[in-house]
Amino acid sequence: MTIEDVALTFVPQLGVRGVAHLLDVYGSAAAVFAASEQDLTERAELRPDVARAVVRKAGFGEAEREMQYCRRHDIRIIASTDDVYPPLLRQVVDFPHILYLTGDAEALRSRHMLSIVGTRRMTPYGERMCNELVEGIASKFPDTVIVSGLAFGTDAAAHRAALAFGLRTVGVLANALPDVVPAHNAALGRDMLAHGGAVVAEVSSQTRQNGNLYIPRNRIVAALGEGLVVVESPFNGGSMSTAKAADGYSRPVMAVAGRATDAMSKGTNALIRNRVAQMVGSADEIIEELGWQCDDVAPTLRFTAEVRELSEAERRIMACLGDGGEAVSFDAIVTRSGLDVGEASARLLDMKLSGDVRSLPGKMYEKLR
Repeated sequence: MTIEDVALTFVPQLGVRGVAHLLDVYGSAAAVFAASEQDLTERAELRPDVARAVVRKAGFGEAEREMQYCRRHDIRIIASTDDVYPPLLRQVVDFPHILYLTGDAEALRSRHMLSIVGTRRMTPYGERMCNELVEGIASKFPDTVIVSGLAFGTDAAAHRAALAFGLRTVGVLANALPDVVPAHNAALGRDMLAHGGAVVAEVSSQTRQNGNLYIPRNRIVAALGEGLVVVESPFNGGSMSTAKAADGYSRPVMAVAGRATDAMSKGTNALIRNRVAQMVGSADEIIEELGWQCDDVAPTLRFTAEVRELSEAERRIMACLGDGGEAVSFDAIVTRSGLDVGEASARLLDMKLSGDVRSLPGKMYEKLR
């Protein structure tokens, strides 16, 4: 990675595909900036104003500021021409030339990469399916890396399941590092890094934050996996754009079917009905769809997520929830545990953040572990 690599992404009016086109023509960012204006307009077919910006070395000031920012925050910058750049991502036509990364870059290059996405309003059914699918994958392909978007709902569930069953996991953000948005998942992001995973973004610290960055982020989630599993999604959910991107990249798209009356399964059922996605209900079906063979398994170090020690109050709450998977009301928890309302509320919040329990509508709670 050189300053030319970073500067190329800051050239006005060039865009992701424009950068990819120039790299295809010239082979490197340094060669792009060494080209003449005439060569850029004739050979690379750039507009004259964009060619002049390249010749004037537009973007170098922003690149220097970005590199200083990354040094201060211990963020690694990876260019698409670097050996550590994820090979699956490099295959797509609109790959980001620059990735900003915290964690282990090798997590982006496993022999088995699987993307999992879905709704932020995940149901207990979706949570159970996500856990079962990841557990099954981990039992047969322990070098698998789970890729998702570190958002609420399915994304967080996929990352947590990966950690619980000893897999590395990669989060793709729609904001500049080192922050994790939503901040609610910052602790989860740190846990991912501590267990050999990574958090990546194409967004620089100088990018104006707005709601238009999620769709571009979704294409990276789609491209990093050998296939994509959509666990749950409403008909117009954001994960549908990820499925569209994966389908456009000729990645196998898979979806978990749900009841016709469930709003959070409208999208997945539509993907299956329209033959965009293959219906899957088990890890074996995912493995078959991807064509993974057991002799493809590479030796790998299994990571075991540390189990958080519960406090006395938290153990009393867990005892109230039982082992049957049924949801219990907040009032019942207070009554059975003997805790006062404030203490029970505070402890339940801690347990939600750590993934021990989940809250359901009507102030109901369900055990996850």
